[in-house]
Amino acid sequence: MARKDAENETREKKNKLNIVLSIFLIIAILASGFSIYEIFLLSSIETFIRYIIIGVLVVIDIILFIRVRFSSKKRKKKRKKRIGLIVFMLLYSLVCFAVGIVIAYVYGQLDNINKEFVTYTSDLIVMSDNSAESVDDITDYTIGMLSDKDSPDGYIIPQEMIDENNLEDDNEIKEYDDYSTMLVDLYAGEVDALFITDNYIDMFSNVTGYEDVATDTKVILSKDKRMRKTDTSESERESSGKSITEPFTILLMGIDSTDEVLSKNAIANGDTLILITFNPKTLNATMISIPRDTYVPIACWSDKAENKITHAAGYGTDCMMQTIEDYFGINIDYYAKINFKGLVKLVDAVGGVDINVEQELCTDDSSRGGEVCIYPGYQTLNGEQALVYARNRKQLVNGDFGRGQHQQEIVMALINKMKTITKVSSFMDILNTISNSLDTNLTTKQILSFYNIGKDIVKRSLATDDSNLINIQQLYLQGEGQMIYDERMRMVLYNYVPNEDSRDDIVQAMKENLELEDHTVIKEFSFSVNEPYEKEIIGSGPYNSSSRYSLLPDFTGDSETQARATASRLGISVTFTGGNGYVIDQEYPAGKRIDKIRGSVTLTLGGSSQTEEVKEEEPDSELEDDITDDDSGDTGGTGTGDSSDTLPEKPEGGTGTGGTPGSGSDSTEGSDNTGDDLNNREEYPTE
Repeated sequence: MARKDAENETREKKNKLNIVLSIFLIIAILASGFSIYEIFLLSSIETFIRYIIIGVLVVIDIILFIRVRFSSKKRKKKRKKRIGLIVFMLLYSLVCFAVGIVIAYVYGQLDNINKEFVTYTSDLIVMSDNSAESVDDITDYTIGMLSDKDSPDGYIIPQEMIDENNLEDDNEIKEYDDYSTMLVDLYAGEVDALFITDNYIDMFSNVTGYEDVATDTKVILSKDKRMRKTDTSESERESSGKSITEPFTILLMGIDSTDEVLSKNAIANGDTLILITFNPKTLNATMISIPRDTYVPIACWSDKAENKITHAAGYGTDCMMQTIEDYFGINIDYYAKINFKGLVKLVDAVGGVDINVEQELCTDDSSRGGEVCIYPGYQTLNGEQALVYARNRKQLVNGDFGRGQHQQEIVMALINKMKTITKVSSFMDILNTISNSLDTNLTTKQILSFYNIGKDIVKRSLATDDSNLINIQQLYLQGEGQMIYDERMRMVLYNYVPNEDSRDDIVQAMKENLELEDHTVIKEFSFSVNEPYEKEIIGSGPYNSSSRYSLLPDFTGDSETQARATASRLGISVTFTGGNGYVIDQEYPAGKRIDKIRGSVTLTLGGSSQTEEVKEEEPDSELEDDITDDDSGDTGGTGTGDSSDTLPEKPEGGTGTGGTPGSGSDSTEGSDNTGDDLNNREEYPTE
């Protein structure tokens, strides 16, 4: 009887051990399956090695299954071997889970770089002295809104606000092509209220006359809407099927945002634009900084009128990308946006960037809570210092162009520093930073494909002593500064008019790198041992052609004879009305492009503002002469109030006669001069 009880007890222990074995087998197979699934997600990385690892895991799973099944059937299997099998499966499960969790974390962080959703915000605003305090007070108003039905914060959200508050019942809705005209009409009383993107203060506070837009207006109603990017962005839908194994283009956009996480639509206040072409086969890249004042057709405006390229940003990423694509004739495959906080954290994560600072520069920190200064000398800049170097333009002699050069230096310094990253902690910091502070239309699979580019760089680094394994060709868009009347803002604005020959050379260089055109081999090359070699900067000229527009002069104060002579010289047809004397009014404002005028220009005569003798002492009082002869080197103001009749420095390796971009502000910076001193003002209102 005792023997039978002992056998039953032994059988019971064996059954329990078999149950434990089965449980650990299930856990091991689940852990292995989880790990295999995560390894499968790394589809762009080491395909052969991944399949070997997956095959090994599958073989181990099969062996474990057989051993457990065999162990449960074999009566004389030793207990110690069963326990050893359990321990192995436990360790195997832990390793598989650990591998799967690490891959899941990395993949999740990479997946978050391409934000699936973006939050748009639209405001209903009125002038501050308006009696309305809430949406209920909006009655018998004329309300402006964008006509673009695809605009989230210009039409889609406003239309929802109109429907939710029945605003169409007692008010007139007036549609506009752009925000600028709408805001001008609000100030002029042509409309009583308007719907506008929540970023409108950043968009217009740098424009002369609208510096106090934050206090001049007040928000009556505001609404957020979280939307899928693919529902509102054509560039998101087009990028998903591309591969980075072939040459591609990417647009880098710096966002003037102090938020920790880049989740809201912040492109409206972004004015850093760097267009890069990259050939993964040759590791050659071209890089060009596009000045914010560059005068180009805005793609999303119905008439595609020319304007500052920065104004395209207020209408979304698609508008900005399409504007650049149309001007350069190059398809932009991808974009990447990063905010202030992200740049600071990224630079700190790589251990700083090595930059040769040429002069003292001071700018607000990333939180706008205090001033940070950097001083001359070759040094390693931390995140906040690198932000100063990348943002400052007011203290630079060549304004926005100089800032563009600095931004390119930061990008190249980051690339060089990332090649030296060996610590896992540093890699995780970089990953966390770009996950929160960067947004792109690159898919996770495409981002993972950069692993292969990195592997090629490592291979080449082992085979050569050259530290600059990525050959970056800097491009420069040459142009000239001109004060041109803006039809939408109804004032004269500073613009950087690019040279068409410079644009053509830049496009040729980009197409060659993208393998869209054959590379032109230079068969002759000369140099002098007495002169240091300077690397060519494509697009810097010199060019004999001019990019200036013929502009309508200010005829007021001219006699009829003088006005006719000026008009004849410019090829303008003029018609006179009124009595005798001097011109007291003109049909079109000074600074308007002559090619935009149809028919004759009506000039009104009457009264006398000056004597004939005084007028004869001066050349024609033509706005074009006043501006173009003296403003060719206008940097848009350096914040010092000094005259800008001195040409700023050209980029290294380039010569040319054109001016450089403006300092990046629509407002007058550091100048106390009046509106008649056009050389020290970027823009002025025209009566």
